[in-house]
Amino acid sequence: MSLEADAPHRRIRSFVRREGRMTDGQRLALESLWPTYGLDAPAQPLAPATLFGREAPVVFEIGFGNGDHLLSRALNEPQHDFIGVEVHRPGCGRVMMLAEKQGSTNLRVACHDAVEVLRDWLVPGSLAEVVIYFPDPWHKKRHNKRRLVQPEFLALIVGALKPGGLLRMATDWAPYAEHMLESVRATPELVNLAPGGAYAERAQTRPKTRFEARGERLGHEVFDLLLQKR
Repeated sequence: MSLEADAPHRRIRSFVRREGRMTDGQRLALESLWPTYGLDAPAQPLAPATLFGREAPVVFEIGFGNGDHLLSRALNEPQHDFIGVEVHRPGCGRVMMLAEKQGSTNLRVACHDAVEVLRDWLVPGSLAEVVIYFPDPWHKKRHNKRRLVQPEFLALIVGALKPGGLLRMATDWAPYAEHMLESVRATPELVNLAPGGAYAERAQTRPKTRFEARGERLGHEVFDLLLQKR
């Protein structure tokens, strides 16, 4: 997911495209299941109801990785529709392959930059919930500007959310958690729903991902944030 840089015609990217190994099944899923589950850039911003053929609350997950959280919620919450965005094609292929096996009909996947999807692909105010779990923390101070969660990006999310819509975030990197809180405090359209305006309880809908398990093995605390659009 990319953020605009100050210099003209230059973009700062908050991700590195580490393609990794793609299995035959993932490759086949990308080729054969894209018409069913894939989401391409529309000619003009679209309403999610046109994708799913119904009016339902839409959950938008950014950087879903291998898709465990996205798939779990799509299967367990048939009353909701889900859009997942991930730049790494093996993860997109895996999600579509498993969604097809499970018979999921309430899931779409974009293998693209989430900034552009939020800004250009969707009608403003069309999302019920946005999820960002364990984004790349960019540990080095000189790389902090590459972090996805910045006030400018939160402004995009605010524009995409319905009034009363939720933003859920989590990280196992304490400095990034503090950075997230600072960015939220600089975004008056978002209300922190945690007591005292700090960190929230772990969402019951969030299965423990391999990123969270790895962080726990390293002794990292996990920080959750729960925000609501005014």
